[in-house]
Amino acid sequence: MSALTILIIRHGEKPDPANPSLGGGLTQDGAPDDHSLVVRGWQRAGSWAARFGPGAASPDYPTPDIVYAADPNEAPDADDNISKRPYETILPLCDRLQIKPVTKFGVGDEKPMLDEVRTLTGIVLIAWEHKKIGKVILPELAHGQALPQLPHVWDGTRFDVVLRFDRAQSNAGWRFRQMFPRLLSGDTDTPMP
Repeated sequence: MSALTILIIRHGEKPDPANPSLGGGLTQDGAPDDHSLVVRGWQRAGSWAARFGPGAASPDYPTPDIVYAADPNEAPDADDNISKRPYETILPLCDRLQIKPVTKFGVGDEKPMLDEVRTLTGIVLIAWEHKKIGKVILPELAHGQALPQLPHVWDGTRFDVVLRFDRAQSNAGWRFRQMFPRLLSGDTDTPMP
């Protein structure tokens, strides 16, 4: 059987000049770093580990067999974006699953990453930067297929959504849905447009 489920999440919360109450970014060891998650982002990372981890997984939120995140060691892109946050977001989950995440693709390598993912079977979780999810990953996966409720962009204020793609076999079309686990206070079940 060549069934494949792809779960896509955005990295956890980050420093936001418009919302200084979130505080500054912190590395996993607590050192200040504006390219890392804020405390709420680390809480989100822990909540994803609980939601997708063994013993808590469900048919809607299955435990991934493999996890992809953007390369955290990649140099900044033209917009000075560093992709450490997706990696930080999946660290607690990968620790709980006792697996090493796949980080050989960086921001800008979405198409080769998806070429590899589409050859897999089982459950794949991808944590990525939200602009590239909307501009590259979603259109590349849909590949012209009309998928109801597929957002055209990822809402920059949303960190609480799971985008789920399912196919029964490698030559089948995708079934798609947005899911809202509502793991932290303030999370919503409103679909992204």
